[in-house]
Amino acid sequence: MRAVPGLLLALAVAPLSAAASGLHSPATATGGIAMSDPEKLVPASANPGLDRWIAGFRRKALASGISAAVFDRAFRGVEYSGHVIERDRNQGEFTKAIWDYLDSAVSDSRVANGKAALKRHRRVLDRIEATYGVDKEVVTAIWGLESAYGAVRGDVPVIEALATLAYDGRRGAFFESQLLAALKILQAGDTDPRHMTGSWAGAMGHTQFIPTSYLAYAVDFTGDGKRDIWSDDPADALASTAAYLARFGWRRGEPWGVEVTLPRGFDYALAGEKVKKSAAGWAALGIRDTSGRPVADHGPASILLPAGAQGVAFMIFRNFHVIERYNTADAYVIAVGHLADRIGGAPAFRADWPRGDRALLLSERRELQERLTRAGFSTQGIDGRIGPNTIAAVRAYQRASGLVPDGYPSLAILDRLR
Repeated sequence: MRAVPGLLLALAVAPLSAAASGLHSPATATGGIAMSDPEKLVPASANPGLDRWIAGFRRKALASGISAAVFDRAFRGVEYSGHVIERDRNQGEFTKAIWDYLDSAVSDSRVANGKAALKRHRRVLDRIEATYGVDKEVVTAIWGLESAYGAVRGDVPVIEALATLAYDGRRGAFFESQLLAALKILQAGDTDPRHMTGSWAGAMGHTQFIPTSYLAYAVDFTGDGKRDIWSDDPADALASTAAYLARFGWRRGEPWGVEVTLPRGFDYALAGEKVKKSAAGWAALGIRDTSGRPVADHGPASILLPAGAQGVAFMIFRNFHVIERYNTADAYVIAVGHLADRIGGAPAFRADWPRGDRALLLSERRELQERLTRAGFSTQGIDGRIGPNTIAAVRAYQRASGLVPDGYPSLAILDRLR
């Protein structure tokens, strides 16, 4: 589940009691809204287009089982958010190199804060680990990356943000589905509109769940009848994160990946998630951990080279792909895994990154594809996305040029093609 706002758009938590917000029972709704007319619209905003859209969406929501009382209460005071649209349309192109990202994501301060958070919440994290079979360090690491251990959970009203994005965003249908899910959360009584806050893109709570993920995976770990991921008490949010990872097959006590060294003459065509071998199979090819020993067997494994032959090399296992369900970006998965390891007392990576390099801009990625294709190494399209076809084309070009064929689309390769 890759997430948008914080880097995670696919998590979930559980429902509050009806008494928590008074939304389960129309008789307890405030302001007389319980008896609102199904055809009555919420008060007009300053944006007539948004008002018309809300009127149409209201009919859809009521047809999907949302009560008029819940809808009208949720949309009271909702306005068009120019800030949200600005954030959506000006998401800076991700051009940060993985080592720069990891320097921040797994900084010494984040590691220290993670150790402190684990110590402070050890009792509940131990219970979560025992209940769901997910290592507490991994849950803590996701918490650290998503909200700085609860310090930055987002204060944007989620209903207004999602309504704005559904009305005037790039992915209207997606955000409509999230908005409907948010209304279901309110109707279940898990929270109320005032407390339903999050990121500009609608991700909520300590570990930044989007509403649909919340509905699917949230849990009430405290037993108070609420799945409260917004509370200062992180128990429900952390347990929901563990429930999510457990649902996708997390294996407790097994690594997400192990830093490895590659032998001279390694066939770089074997790198990548598609090629899987046992640890013994990789050992037979000369791959070792950083202590020079064969890696222990934890099931089918792949070799991942996020920065090519000059960067850190990993042997990745099943748990890598489970974290991938939270966010598909390799950098994010590595950050979660490495932060969890560091919180647990492991050292930093032994190898370094090609820090003299930098990530390619979108225009440069397109140029790379164009030049490779013109040189006879087709990338099967010019879209600026570095996928298997582009990597294969880079690797073929490197072989033809007598270079190490690691398939890494570096600035040096682009400069050479120029």
